[in-house]
Amino acid sequence: MRIAIISDIHGNLTAFQAVLEDIKSQNVDDIICLGDTVTLGPHPKEVINTLRDLHCVTIKGNHDAAVVHPELAAKFEITEYLLPDLHWCRERLTEEDLDWIDGFKSTYELTLPNNVKVLFFHGSPLSPVDIIQATTNPELLDKYFEGQDATVFIGGHSHIQMYRRYGEKLILNSGSVGNAFKFAYTPGIIPSLLPWAEYTIISENGNTLDVDLRRIYFNTAELLKQIAESKLPGKAWWLKQYS
Repeated sequence: MRIAIISDIHGNLTAFQAVLEDIKSQNVDDIICLGDTVTLGPHPKEVINTLRDLHCVTIKGNHDAAVVHPELAAKFEITEYLLPDLHWCRERLTEEDLDWIDGFKSTYELTLPNNVKVLFFHGSPLSPVDIIQATTNPELLDKYFEGQDATVFIGGHSHIQMYRRYGEKLILNSGSVGNAFKFAYTPGIIPSLLPWAEYTIISENGNTLDVDLRRIYFNTAELLKQIAESKLPGKAWWLKQYS
């Protein structure tokens, strides 16, 4: 069994299409999306239509929750300078789109044919705003995974791919399709982006579990051209990326 895990598309259709093209060549059996689908980038409607056509399990990220309930944006840790982009995105979605996003799952568990249990989430199994990184302390990891009987845990949210073993647990981050960060997010510091999309494939074959952290280069010049021609509130930040 081969499963492609995508996350944090953030309205970047150009990167999303590049990832889906690569997935087509990888003979995957299923796709799972870990959330943060439509906000920040210039293509919210196009991304939601493409994602809907995949008919895949999708987890609700903090940006997904905030675009459905913008009055709770602070609760979902949407910083103030991103609020204009959040509302711009929401204005381009229909009530049907928002209802569909509101139906995303909080977590999803899958048992592979070899009985290995995998738990999918956005930030942590407890909250879409938790951040799990390579440096997250063991006490927090114990809190996040308490009571879980899965041994493989896959999240998004941090926008940085990760492979970390903790005891018997394997903790993965699939990376960001549309907003791959150069460095881990630090409050007060606006992040910079890398010129590629990221996603992950896990493959189970008998007693073997393979993890493929993939990097897909996409046409950043075309994306920036589309952003420059748009009325996206945050386009000034985008136009400084990929240099």
